Amino acid sequence: MHAALICVALPALAISGERGQLTGEGLDGFYRNGRRLLARCLIRVDGVEPVPLQGRLTDAGRARFVGAVRTAADDGPDPAVTVERLRDAEGTERITLRSAAVREARLGVEVSLGTDLAELGAVATGAAAPELPAAVHASGLRWSAPGLDAVVTADPAPDDVLASAGLLCWEIRLPPGGARSIELRVRPETPGRPLPVPGSAARGGAPWGDAQAEGDDPRTAALFAATLDDLRALLVRDRQIPGDAHLAAGVPWRCGHLAPAEALWAARMTLPLGTRLAAGTLRTLARTQLPGPGPDRGRIPGALRHAGAHLPPGCTGVEATLLFPAVLAEAWRWGLPGQELEPLLPAAERCLAWLRAAAGEGGYLADPHPGGPYRCEVQAHAHRAALLGADLLEAHGRPGAREWREWAADLRRRFREDFWVDDRGGGRPAAAVTPDGRPVPHLGCAAAHLLDTGLTAGGTFAPGLLDRVRTEQLARLLGSPSLDSGWGLRGLGTKEPGHNPLGHRGGAVRVHETAVAVAGLAAAGFEREAGGLARGVLDAAETFGHRLPEMYAGEQRTAGSAPLPHPAACRPAAVAAAGVVQLLTAFAGVRPDVPSGGVTVRPPGSAPLGALRFTGLSVAGRPFAVRISRLGLGMVEEAADGLQLGV
Repeated sequence: MHAALICVALPALAISGERGQLTGEGLDGFYRNGRRLLARCLIRVDGVEPVPLQGRLTDAGRARFVGAVRTAADDGPDPAVTVERLRDAEGTERITLRSAAVREARLGVEVSLGTDLAELGAVATGAAAPELPAAVHASGLRWSAPGLDAVVTADPAPDDVLASAGLLCWEIRLPPGGARSIELRVRPETPGRPLPVPGSAARGGAPWGDAQAEGDDPRTAALFAATLDDLRALLVRDRQIPGDAHLAAGVPWRCGHLAPAEALWAARMTLPLGTRLAAGTLRTLARTQLPGPGPDRGRIPGALRHAGAHLPPGCTGVEATLLFPAVLAEAWRWGLPGQELEPLLPAAERCLAWLRAAAGEGGYLADPHPGGPYRCEVQAHAHRAALLGADLLEAHGRPGAREWREWAADLRRRFREDFWVDDRGGGRPAAAVTPDGRPVPHLGCAAAHLLDTGLTAGGTFAPGLLDRVRTEQLARLLGSPSLDSGWGLRGLGTKEPGHNPLGHRGGAVRVHETAVAVAGLAAAGFEREAGGLARGVLDAAETFGHRLPEMYAGEQRTAGSAPLPHPAACRPAAVAAAGVVQLLTAFAGVRPDVPSGGVTVRPPGSAPLGALRFTGLSVAGRPFAVRISRLGLGMVEEAADGLQLGV
């Protein structure tokens, strides 16, 4: 998929190669709601395909392709006729022929169309059905399958339509210097049932303002802008409550179903842009909480996720359940209004009640099964949920805050005894502990979550599961060549058994975990390690055209090399795009505490990315702008009235 140009405006996609032709092979096609409406759209001029000159995305949902055509009107070696295709994910393609010839060109244009109306999943596995027969429909063609029709119309209407061959034909006369356009529209028709309004997420507007970034490194602005464009394209609105939006996990593989953990991570990492996405995501997931009675009461359901060679699959529902109270608490710090927060408090309490019951007498949370294992990152998520949840409960007059702080303190004490593996290199956190108390010692990116403690009162961070000495050792490990590939943080260290640079959780670089590490390292004062990882991602993003995939190979960076794409990676992906927001804004050091009426700016003193400026961020629901100098000094340029500012 790395070489494909994917236009995204969920629930619509358009996928092709850089040539622009939809060949009917592979994943090529226009898609809507997971069905391929059009698989083949081949253009020929005088019986010949245009010679491709360029294909590129103009934004997340649109692409432009340009080709040249040799004709009798050519005067010398230079082609006089070009063919431009402007493609929109939502089902529009505008074909424009332009002539620079000194005499009139008469051209036969053919558009060859076909489709199988297959499910995206079937297409991805190579199990798509043969093309369906076409029928003439108005100024185009129609294909029918049980429960769904696809229609392509053309403007102007073709001079000839051959349904048996799927051909639309025009005879076009191009005067010297002239241009002619043909517009194709692809749309679904579902007998007896109205479809969702195309592009409803986009027309509803993104739940953040016009944020921008700039800095000494010009790639910062380009990456930030492309990231926001991808996030807008991934927005999905709840069909029952269209006012609630969340982010789909990624395109093309994971845009059909709600992925609770990824949606919450993306909402949390984009809090500097505002709280509306977090609020919509939290409301959507609160409606999925499992009812009681029973041991699963309050848990958010989620699928199992591959965890690499050393551990069984983990449960994304466990991760989402622990994230829920933490995201709600941090959204409150960023300025989530009380009228939106109050209805979500019962759902957060149910998440905490589930945690208490699931952790049991032993105090560690097993994942995915009650029998273990006990993963280090799951304990970090549980610890953060307890402390940030206690803040929420106390501030809103709910019982249990003291008990949760005591529970977290006890977890810290036991974790420091049970989850550390001593070795000659200074030791490392255990990746997990088995039910019989044996540590699983392999070193991977999951350890970065031990640095991610969450915002509390006064813009400070909650205490971590590691003490200062071991935190310093973890920072050294995260910045070591074993984990830092030069392009970002590997999922598994190079010296560990089972390391695979393309391993989904076994060695590939995941932008999300790299962003978690960067933010945690910067907050803890380890600026050199944070800056090294961040610069690696910036360099990788440039090679990916500023549209980062969710992961790429963890090969060691060498002079003149480039990051190797992963064949199964979504691109764009919600946690990768949102991770960019967290990674870049981490160096601004914005720490809000809106309930107390303040916001503090504490950037790293060494300014690892040089001077930075962010505008259009949001604190307390109002625009917020901050500038960071090359000396690491922060200055607030715009903020809500009444906020007490600190540096």
